[in-house]
Amino acid sequence: MRSSRWWLSAATAAVLLLPTACGDDKAGGTWEGGGAPASGPAPAASAPAGPSASPTPTGKPVHIRLLQGDGSTWGVGMPIIAYLSAKVTDAHAFAAAGQVTVDGQPAGGAWYFQRSAIYKGYPLEAHYRTEKYWPAHAKIHLDLAAKGQPAGKGLVFDNSLTLDMNTGAANITKVDGKTKRMTTTSDGKQVFQFPVSLGKASTPTFGGTKVVMEKDKVQRMTGPGYDLKVPWSVRITNSGEFLHSASWNGGNIGQRSTSHGCTNLNTNDAKKFFDFAQVGDVTVYTGTGGPTMPSWDGYGDWNVAWPTWQGGGALKTT
Repeated sequence: MRSSRWWLSAATAAVLLLPTACGDDKAGGTWEGGGAPASGPAPAASAPAGPSASPTPTGKPVHIRLLQGDGSTWGVGMPIIAYLSAKVTDAHAFAAAGQVTVDGQPAGGAWYFQRSAIYKGYPLEAHYRTEKYWPAHAKIHLDLAAKGQPAGKGLVFDNSLTLDMNTGAANITKVDGKTKRMTTTSDGKQVFQFPVSLGKASTPTFGGTKVVMEKDKVQRMTGPGYDLKVPWSVRITNSGEFLHSASWNGGNIGQRSTSHGCTNLNTNDAKKFFDFAQVGDVTVYTGTGGPTMPSWDGYGDWNVAWPTWQGGGALKTT
């Protein structure tokens, strides 16, 4: 089944109008724990990187906060995410200031901007990724020397940030809607192959590349005719797609797709995957019968073609 989020952007909220969407019990408040996803660290505190070499322009201050924190470890599909406290109108200075290295070498990635409703007062978010997934077991450094840089007419960034994060193993899960099987590899070696049941024809599972967002030992899922507490739930979209245990659907797992959009697993398999998965891991869905996951419905960054991504999204960077 599919369970929805309360804090979606205006674009994301459109997904909730689809018949595949269901509700959950997390309405109100901030993202669990008051900031970052339940499975990740708290957002990094803003810290100036040093005095500006030139006088700071005047204008309304725009503050930046990061999702990731120093020393955190993520899956190879996890973008760097920054949240902006105003709807900036010019991202050229931000993109130029945000330099990223991987193991000491230029990453060669790009920033992409989109609307956000994750944090109150931060209406815009910027994601950074490379053309391909991050390398496994890598050290990633961000130097975002934005303080004093213009953010559009009458706007100026008021802080600079640095970030040192890591990637773990390259955990890649491929889910095939035609064979009803999911296969998980870690650093190229197969670790799991499980039967699944995906979304039925009227509530199909999204295709495309999705990234693990959080893990819940028990997740409440509600919708027309059901209200369940579902164990071993791994979220992969804002709009409520999970890989989760589905003991009630055991006769169909591996045989037929009958869910409300989620990936149903046998209980033991779901627990194994839950214990294994890390936030930022990649899941790739084919043959689901559904549309491609929208890029803004979670961490769907990899569903945007690289030339399009380089254009910057809501704000041009070149």
